[in-house]
Amino acid sequence: MIKKAILLCAGYAKRLYPLTENFPKHLLEIEPNKPVINYIIEKLEKTEIEKIYVVTNDKFYPHFQKWKDSLNTPLNIELLNNQTSSDEERLGAIGEMNFVIKEKQLQEPLLIIGADNLFDFNLKEIVNYFNKNNKDLTVLSEETDKEKLKQLCSVKIDNNNKIIFFEEKPENPSSNWFATCIYLYTKETIELIKKYLEEGNNPDQPGRFLQWLYPKKEVHGYKSSGTWFDIGTIEQLEKARKEFKL
Repeated sequence: MIKKAILLCAGYAKRLYPLTENFPKHLLEIEPNKPVINYIIEKLEKTEIEKIYVVTNDKFYPHFQKWKDSLNTPLNIELLNNQTSSDEERLGAIGEMNFVIKEKQLQEPLLIIGADNLFDFNLKEIVNYFNKNNKDLTVLSEETDKEKLKQLCSVKIDNNNKIIFFEEKPENPSSNWFATCIYLYTKETIELIKKYLEEGNNPDQPGRFLQWLYPKKEVHGYKSSGTWFDIGTIEQLEKARKEFKL
């Protein structure tokens, strides 16, 4: 049973400059007074998740402190500062996961979300699926534009939702389904994140860990039917502001 979640907020978002040169992209507003991360918090409030770890960097830590102080939520939210202060020092998304796991000595299943993800599908249903099946899980979304898929990943699943193919940033995407930055990992897999990094693997793109993991363990893909945005560019931010409706 998943009770804790990690929200990844430690990137420096250079593609969104100048908006994010001195401000975290996760706190950029989609609606007035409602930043990206708040949409995720609202989704988490409808699940059985009780504890949220928000990991950020030293540069943006004060911004998140101010955000947390003004947030009205029943969830127990703890901010963690990874002590980096520039893009050159960043730990990478998988490094951030490992930082929180090590810092808080976590030895249990976890929900991990990139807090620059904006989505309208039901997170509670996804958590319930994981709790029922106890299999590592990522949420899949569909994209028909092959050029966009080349910047994402390509995923195939069998009739039992087991991932049978996964490729990060494929040259020739073989599927319209890609993995969003929403992961639910078992206790055993949480312990493998350290091993992945110790082997010298890419610490940045979180899908790299999944690509490494699925040949070793059964990993499921949960097909979502809702809207998903990665707030990674100014174009995507403006599109989300125009199109995203709750």
